[in-house]
Amino acid sequence: MADPYYDVIIVGAGPAGSYAAYELASSGHKVAVFEEKAAPGIDACCTGIISAECFDSLGLDTDVTLTQANSARFLSPSGKCLRVQTEKVQAHVADRASLDRALAAKAQSRGAEYFFSSPVSDLIPGKECVQAETRCSGTREVFAARALILANGCRTDLPWKLGLGRVKRFLVGAQAELETRDVTEIEVHFGRRVAPGSFAWLVPASQDRAYAGLLIGCDAGLHLQRLVDELYRCGRVADRHVQIKQKAVPLESPARSYGDRVLAIGDAAGQVKRTTGGGIYYGHLGARIAARVLDGGLNNDELSARRLSDYEKQWKAKMGKELSRGQLARRALNRLSDGQVERVFDVLGSNGTAQDMVESGDISFDWHSKLVLAALRFSSAYPWLRIRRLLSGEGGA
Repeated sequence: MADPYYDVIIVGAGPAGSYAAYELASSGHKVAVFEEKAAPGIDACCTGIISAECFDSLGLDTDVTLTQANSARFLSPSGKCLRVQTEKVQAHVADRASLDRALAAKAQSRGAEYFFSSPVSDLIPGKECVQAETRCSGTREVFAARALILANGCRTDLPWKLGLGRVKRFLVGAQAELETRDVTEIEVHFGRRVAPGSFAWLVPASQDRAYAGLLIGCDAGLHLQRLVDELYRCGRVADRHVQIKQKAVPLESPARSYGDRVLAIGDAAGQVKRTTGGGIYYGHLGARIAARVLDGGLNNDELSARRLSDYEKQWKAKMGKELSRGQLARRALNRLSDGQVERVFDVLGSNGTAQDMVESGDISFDWHSKLVLAALRFSSAYPWLRIRRLLSGEGGA
């Protein structure tokens, strides 16, 4: 049994974990990252679409980008099309495996050590350190660190073992990579048959490849297969037999994202867009805040829950209101009938209303719940007074 000592152990080598490792190692701390998979980004269920702002903030090279996007087509249940476009690039579609590898390489270049094929099976908190029990290449080992970051998703008992609580409310995301014809821009498909209470998407990855996905409460794989079948019947997909990946996406945060010597980031902290399930940008923001707070705690040897609670205060001040608005938007969307969705399309499609909303300058790719709630106003499916209060900031976070 080994007992090497680190300043920080990070569980999970996804984008959030690797960015936190990069920041902390850059600040001179000894960092170890443990990942159960054999390499970064393997079998990730993620479309990889991130905003231009997020792409720049992550410091990525363009070689991880598959395509860029500045337009989208929204399709109603009856097939009505609403198209919006901007002059500037709004998003990058990144190859998720390449993105994860690039962020891990950045962290390693600053001295962070990575242990792949090394699942963490147990965590043992103590007064002077936190111990992590792992199986490195099949051999049980115990590592110790002054502090710990959980960045290994939301379907694990590790946060509960450390007193942070559990995430109990989830949606299920499903995704498939397709060989396509005539998919040249992002498409968003609405309708109870396609994605009840939600929507599905097609995101081009190259001239003849695209990612299809959706995020719903149950039977996500079944509904995605129905969409693929329909696209196949329309001649837009070359093969209906595709591999569908699924993952749980948190709809809430745990009771706490901090404890004595421990912080949770990314999916583990519920830092996920409630509308789309996207977690790269919010996880990145959480990782950056966590690294900053933990750096101060390590330097001053103040790693108590009380000291590290500043992390939760800061990330909730940054994105808490957006998460609450996104939750409201998803609840309202879940109540819409297909007829109400058609009404929204009719109103937004008249006189260029949708394009005007996009060009208003008050909407962003990463902070889009305000746009979604504004659109839902036309459905009469949710009390507009409550939505207006949220938009004006009167409703709180």
